[in-house]
Amino acid sequence: MARGVLSFPLTAFHDDGSLDADGFRSHVADRLAAGPGALFPACGTGEFFSLDEDEYRRVVTVAVEETAGRVPVVAGTGYGWAQAARFARIAEEAGADALLVMPHYLVAAPQDGLAAQLEQLAARTRLPIVAYQRGQVAYTPATLRRIARVENVIGLKDGHSDLDRLQRLTLAAPEDFLFFNGASTAEMQARAYATVGVPAYSSAVHAFAPEIAGAFFTALRDADHGTTDKLLRDFYIPFVELRDRVPGYAVSLVKAAARLRGQRVGPVRAPLTDPSPADLAELRTLLAAGLDLVGAAL
Repeated sequence: MARGVLSFPLTAFHDDGSLDADGFRSHVADRLAAGPGALFPACGTGEFFSLDEDEYRRVVTVAVEETAGRVPVVAGTGYGWAQAARFARIAEEAGADALLVMPHYLVAAPQDGLAAQLEQLAARTRLPIVAYQRGQVAYTPATLRRIARVENVIGLKDGHSDLDRLQRLTLAAPEDFLFFNGASTAEMQARAYATVGVPAYSSAVHAFAPEIAGAFFTALRDADHGTTDKLLRDFYIPFVELRDRVPGYAVSLVKAAARLRGQRVGPVRAPLTDPSPADLAELRTLLAAGLDLVGAAL
């Protein structure tokens, strides 16, 4: 997964909120043309929490069809293990290569429960599983060793950005266990994650500006600190400042930026809201500046 940016495509909706499968297919094709390391449909950026099971089946099926084996397709799943297993069966039938298990709904849980959640799901699918720690889910090294013993639990996506804790987890894990940076706007912390042995990262920016995401990935890989600093200073930091103004903008701004690039992705679904006109105008200016940095056009 460290060979390219990990791409989390947006789920396309019509203006009335219904699924736009053709728009999603076009969006996925454009993401694949930019050469990601893997494709993660129906995850957080793809509004998994807003999809019913029929819509989820269609989204994962389209992603598998368009990818045609070129890169791994890692489908999102979540909620409690019983519901997660239902989505996992759909993903398996649709031809996904693996699952990303997002944090369970609402309740806090002890470490034994967090481990049991993954064990129950793993017993009900043949697909490899990547756990996602974020929010109320945070594994200890002992729990990580326990879940890593489950045959089809193969990795961890980290969204906490606690590098001390993450270093302890990487040292507790088997050598072939996968880790990647799943922080919001992960490029902001990509260099820090790499210092603890986690170079792979997800990129929401890849969903609307693969030129910027790709330029950053290449500069980071090549230790081109001048380019990474310039992209962080002049694009990523202002983008994060805009993102942090309104809850849910981590998805809403990404979708709005994709629309500004001519992508047929439509609006977000409630409870998310699309950006205000003022924020949209600021996003347009910021996006144009970011594209200018890498020689691409709005």
